[in-house]
Amino acid sequence: MNRHPTGKLFRTDAGADLVLTRSFRASAEDVWASLTESERTARWYGPWEGDATPGSTIKVQLAFEDQAPWVDMRIDACEPPRRLALSAIDESGTWLIEVHLSEADGSTLLRFVQHLDTGEKLGMIGEIGAGWEYYLDMLVAARDGSPGPDFDAYYPAMKPYYAGLAARDLP
Repeated sequence: MNRHPTGKLFRTDAGADLVLTRSFRASAEDVWASLTESERTARWYGPWEGDATPGSTIKVQLAFEDQAPWVDMRIDACEPPRRLALSAIDESGTWLIEVHLSEADGSTLLRFVQHLDTGEKLGMIGEIGAGWEYYLDMLVAARDGSPGPDFDAYYPAMKPYYAGLAARDLP
């Protein structure tokens, strides 16, 4: 599968937002379940456990990463079936992500946003963008039953595209 990068970068007061979209022939409720039910997230990202209420922290397994580590993620907002906001802290800093769903005419548009500061995370945009492209395509494959993508089609192939976004759109 020869993938082409789809992400866009938008300047914000706090840095930049990396935005990727995918479209599904499904209701927002069904796509929401793929994002929030552990047995379904396990198919494309990894399972999770814990109390899934706003303000709580859950443990999420990064099932498709080396050694499949478990990480803590805080649920910052949960507005079914439209918006989910999560944050995590690791050795690379703070990760702030949101997913927005909008439904029209039997299709649901998923808008994935990672909020980036202008520091270290923006410097990692080549890896970050390629990674989210891969995971969102894993979601597509999990939903339609097709074979999952090969990460080698994403990284390092997409790194120049994302580095170019940062250089062009955020001088």
